[in-house]
Amino acid sequence: MSIETESRKALRELIDLLTEIDQRWAGPEWNLASADDVVGAHRALMHVLEGGLGGMFESDPAHPDFRRIVTPSRKFTGDNSDAIYFDAPVSADHRYTVRGNTDGAVYVSITIEAGTADGSLGTRTVGVINDTLFDVDADGNFTIRLGGEPAPCNWIALPPDASRITTRHYYEEERTASDNPAHYPRLCITADDVSTPPSPPDDATVAGGIRRAAQFVRSRTLGMPPMSKVQPPPFLSLVPNQFPAPVLPGNMGLAAFDAAYSMAPFFLGPDQALVITGRWPPCRFANVCLWNRFQQTLDYANRSVTLNRRQTRLERDGSFRIVLAHQDPGGGNWLDTEGRAFGLVFWRFFLPEGAIETPRAELVAFADLAHG
Repeated sequence: MSIETESRKALRELIDLLTEIDQRWAGPEWNLASADDVVGAHRALMHVLEGGLGGMFESDPAHPDFRRIVTPSRKFTGDNSDAIYFDAPVSADHRYTVRGNTDGAVYVSITIEAGTADGSLGTRTVGVINDTLFDVDADGNFTIRLGGEPAPCNWIALPPDASRITTRHYYEEERTASDNPAHYPRLCITADDVSTPPSPPDDATVAGGIRRAAQFVRSRTLGMPPMSKVQPPPFLSLVPNQFPAPVLPGNMGLAAFDAAYSMAPFFLGPDQALVITGRWPPCRFANVCLWNRFQQTLDYANRSVTLNRRQTRLERDGSFRIVLAHQDPGGGNWLDTEGRAFGLVFWRFFLPEGAIETPRAELVAFADLAHG
């Protein structure tokens, strides 16, 4: 007879959750109709599970540490080839000091999210500061304080429901930054009002950690209804190959507060290509990424599946012509679909100056493109 503990109960709950996700999320209820779809769902689930265990199982706002959220081999909730993200737990019960370095990034921001203490997706952004609003020395170093007495600069308030800090470093370079070992921003966070070590793990804390990890997984699978069954945000089109005007997401959870977004699904036949034209606006950072249906970037470590402004070859008039296709059409600016008929195209524009031209897409025969 097994020894009953709260941790064992929590582990069984996690196992039951994974079974439910397999039966529901990886099936027709979430519009998955092929073996490839199911395989993709299981891969995405493993990435989310790794994220939950690595980010939430051992998580203490009294003794926080920064951990990288997504990597080339761990992707969820819309990762980005040109960005490096870290997060850590926080609480309004404490005061913190964050020390970091911009690491050559063209844009750096720090946001505070609410609603994540139990592992859930953030419900809203409750604090934000970017590198135009805090002091950075000649070597790229900065110090930010969280909570406590207000300060005129280099400070972010922690409202009562504050639960997580997220850092974002965005790069515009020829090589994608997320898989570049030369880029790993130095960051640390300390709770200034805590001087004692944490208590050793016990039944309650281990059970709590398992349940946080489970809620992390649930909120990013069963907690995210299929796009066809929810009212999309203004920046999301449900019409294939047609982009909406880029808009700022406001304080939506997980969103970068300073970015304008535009997203649409792509749908291509085996002999087709999507020609996308437009102009990069004046801004701090901009790029376009291909995602699969589970909001994971395609294989940017080995394929041309994203483009930032520096990587984009421009026409003589300053516009761009990008080709999304199953094979390389030649001429540069190729977005490789990996042979997928369906996926998502996601645009980001940070701190844009003025109106942003909406990218235009035209579906063409690849043969005409190759020989035209």
